Amino acid sequence: MNVEIVDLYGYNKDYKYLNQVIEIALKEENALDSIFSILFVSEEKIQEINRVYRNIDQVTDVISFAFDDNSDIINEKFHLLGDIYICIPRMIQQAEQYGHSEKRELSFLTVHGILHLLGYDHMVLEEEKIMFDKQELILNAANIKR
Repeated sequence: MNVEIVDLYGYNKDYKYLNQVIEIALKEENALDSIFSILFVSEEKIQEINRVYRNIDQVTDVISFAFDDNSDIINEKFHLLGDIYICIPRMIQQAEQYGHSEKRELSFLTVHGILHLLGYDHMVLEEEKIMFDKQELILNAANIKR
């Protein structure tokens, strides 16, 4: 497991617990040989990314870019997953809105992003149930409750 967390926002809070959450998620998916990055960004940055790459000109909480979608960079020895962008102001706002901790919300967005990198989606109800059940299983295993 090789994960780099890059704080481009300046979150300045302890988020070392994410290492355990990430490890549990990757173990659950038999993907411990994975390499990926998580980038903490501002609302302006995630809106720009959303606009440029998804043609949606609005702020969102998390965006994942899976490298496996590009066959030119697949490797036999490790699983190069991609990048996860998490909007820290939106994460803080959602933690308050849902009445739980920033730890819970940041962990949820991290797991959500990882599952997207691993091919999960929630565009149809059946896929959403599978993905969201898996998120809860991972968060519960990390003892991160609502």
